[in-house]
Amino acid sequence: MRKIQVQGVHHITIVGSTRQSAIDFWQGTLGMPFIFEQPNLGKADESHLYFDPGDGRLLTVFTNEERQDARRPAPREIGSMEHLAFTVSHATFTQVPARLKERGIEFIQRDRGFMDSIYLQDPNGMKVELACYKFETPEGHRAADVLMRAHQLRVERGDHHIGDEHLADAIEDLLAGRGRLE
Repeated sequence: MRKIQVQGVHHITIVGSTRQSAIDFWQGTLGMPFIFEQPNLGKADESHLYFDPGDGRLLTVFTNEERQDARRPAPREIGSMEHLAFTVSHATFTQVPARLKERGIEFIQRDRGFMDSIYLQDPNGMKVELACYKFETPEGHRAADVLMRAHQLRVERGDHHIGDEHLADAIEDLLAGRGRLE
């Protein structure tokens, strides 16, 4: 059987509460421009809001003015989404804690070895991650190329997790594959 080859994420749709709650969080807190709204063509009592997460794709939210924000952690069980992660620059990442504190939004900050992460919840309890790689991807490569090579180096060396030295060595290896004049 032949497989279906996907080429990336097209969009992500979230079940939200009200229109204003969605706009306040996705545009107001996370800075995703609100692009447009139309009826949810599959469910007449819902609106379908479209936001730009910054990469030219879409994040959409189904809303209904009869709903209220859940304000509780979303379920974490088999078949549920654990969290949704968005890229932020290092400069923005350093500003996130203060900006969330200004809004009274609780968060957790974590060092993930090859990236830094901040976790927060949307008004309906869905966990959202703001992530920042600890490296710059070399021209002509993808972040996945760096991470695959860093992982190989980590395993070869018997290390617990990817660290700065694995990233630096992976980038050096990728760049060594380019032709250079000596």
